[in-house]
Amino acid sequence: MNRREFLGAASAATVLGSLTASAARARTAERPPNIVMLISDDQGWGDYGFMGHPTIRTPHIDRLAAESLVFTRGYVTAPLCCPSLASMITGLHPHQHKITCNDPPRPGGDPKWTDERLAMRFAMHDYIEQSPTLPRFLAEKGYRSLQTGKWWMGHHRRGGFTDGMTHGDPAKGGRHGDAGLAIGRTTMQPLWDFIDEAADEPFFIWYAPMLPHLPHNPPERLFDYYKDKTPSEFVARYWAMCEWWDEGCGQLLDYLDEKGLAENTLVLYICDNGWIQREDSQLMKPRSKATRYEGGVRTPIMARWPGKVKPRRDGTHLASSVDLAPTILAACGLEPTDDMQGIDLLDRRAVRKRNAVFGAEYGHDAVDVHDPLKNLRYLWVVEGHWKLILPSRSLGGEGKTELYNVMEDPTETKDHADANPRTVKRMTRNIQAWWPEGAAALAVE
Repeated sequence: MNRREFLGAASAATVLGSLTASAARARTAERPPNIVMLISDDQGWGDYGFMGHPTIRTPHIDRLAAESLVFTRGYVTAPLCCPSLASMITGLHPHQHKITCNDPPRPGGDPKWTDERLAMRFAMHDYIEQSPTLPRFLAEKGYRSLQTGKWWMGHHRRGGFTDGMTHGDPAKGGRHGDAGLAIGRTTMQPLWDFIDEAADEPFFIWYAPMLPHLPHNPPERLFDYYKDKTPSEFVARYWAMCEWWDEGCGQLLDYLDEKGLAENTLVLYICDNGWIQREDSQLMKPRSKATRYEGGVRTPIMARWPGKVKPRRDGTHLASSVDLAPTILAACGLEPTDDMQGIDLLDRRAVRKRNAVFGAEYGHDAVDVHDPLKNLRYLWVVEGHWKLILPSRSLGGEGKTELYNVMEDPTETKDHADANPRTVKRMTRNIQAWWPEGAAALAVE
């Protein structure tokens, strides 16, 4: 579907604005909820107070968790910021929206933004502009939408946002958020201005600051608290960054309370990908960000909607970042597209029926911005307590089939693949059924 077709009147009526009769009757009697997405950036799935971390303080997110439906076994579609965020805004897996990397290839290994490389970056922007994004859906219901923080897809209007901070101009430093990266670190004012200006209009907020992402330069008051609690300055700084992120979430949630908006606001929480901090460097450990392991793809996912969603903690059922869009659309009386594979997380029957979530690992720099198969490194599936990882032939034989019991062994230290060939075969078939073309690229029969 090209942009002209997507934005045409017929497409808008059928793709964006379609309501089932039952949904319309259930939703239109009341004002649709405001939507706020809180998106952490490079944070370990257990690095919160409510997830049991013994040192990191996250009182505001802990309070949110106490008031929310919490899935502690949540997953993102890819362990890289750009494709992961694109899945959240579209409800599609990377091979569907075709954004599978952070950056396009570097012809000849040259990292400079040549005309050729810029053209590939702009092609990635085109893919998001051609996609049915949440702001475009919600515009059909009269929503204003605000982009803040991380955003890789050019100007914020490329994603359908009515308002935003990111200009996306490479000539002015545009890459992954530019001016939007000030949110949460140096200012919160764009949020307050947007909420105040929205007045009686329903609104959608994308709050995705570069926190606790590098640079790990927290306020000294926070670093001072943690520096004596670990021998590693690098760990202390990362812990302090997690608390700094928590403070921003608290400010936004408090502002909703002060304005009397919390009762009719659906707040969704997720992280774009994981992080495991090294003790001897500011960088991450292996099996962390950019990898298919739990440290790269697992995140808590939660939803708060006072009076509509009963707070509870679910440590059994699986949730995915592709569920955010269907959950939001259902809350607003809209229908997802047929391409969306996620579920409404507020539908307990749908949650109970799900038996697997899927994802993929791609390279940081694409091989080909138009062909997800050329960038694919691994596919994985989680079913119950098992997680299967399958390598792509593009790895040249370096990859290995791996099977882990992630309920008993969340750090994935014991590989059960050789001892459980039937389980490997069954789960491999499920990956093949999920994405046949991707499975065909795997180094398995």
